[in-house]
Amino acid sequence: MINHTIQQMIKPLFFLLVTLQLLAQKKMKPELTELWEPVPEVIQPGEANNPSSDAIVLFDGTDLSKWINSSTGQPADWIINPDGSMTVKRDGGIETIEEFGSVQLHIEWKTPMEINGKGQGRGNSGVYFQKSYEIQVLDSYNNVTYSNGQAASVYKQSIPLVNASKPPGEWQTYDIIFNEPKYDKKGHRLKKGSFTVFHNGVLVQNNVEIQGTTEYRGYPKLRDIKTPKRLYLQDHGNPVSFRNIWLRKL
Repeated sequence: MINHTIQQMIKPLFFLLVTLQLLAQKKMKPELTELWEPVPEVIQPGEANNPSSDAIVLFDGTDLSKWINSSTGQPADWIINPDGSMTVKRDGGIETIEEFGSVQLHIEWKTPMEINGKGQGRGNSGVYFQKSYEIQVLDSYNNVTYSNGQAASVYKQSIPLVNASKPPGEWQTYDIIFNEPKYDKKGHRLKKGSFTVFHNGVLVQNNVEIQGTTEYRGYPKLRDIKTPKRLYLQDHGNPVSFRNIWLRKL
């Protein structure tokens, strides 16, 4: 009975407080909630997948001066094609000379027109962030494999929401938002990172949490903080091609 009485007393007070708050808000000047600082930087957006004015162009079809062979540290020598693309050469993956934290990445890729192999043996490569976290590149058009290893998966961690793959031989796009995990100076992880991925304009990874390094065998691990924070493109033995690679630091 006492509890019921208290509830009956509180209800009118609650509604009175809400009413007073609404009345106070109506009397507020709109200027009180306007923010004028900081002013966003003015940039020129790109058109038709071209880089914006504040982007770092990593490959424009002319040279590989911003890349090195990941195995030897020598200048990258993947095959540059007449159409402004480059194709994997069987001498190891390539990585950027520059290191990057959180980024927005645009990259275009295609798997060979001629279909060889199946599953993971068909048009396989990968885009690695900080040489630790892979977004899978694979011919996933009418090609069955494990779901967390198909195109646009966070490899062995997150299955794409849908399969947006085009047929082999056609150019495909990834637009990726990578928020890097945070570590302290001793290598202890302070915060997990995340991926948002658009495959051919379709959202396939929606702010998914990165569990750790993307491993072929075993479970995710903490990243070795001594590993350079470079973008890495994988040589998996298939002649996958890439073009129009650029990113924006976040």
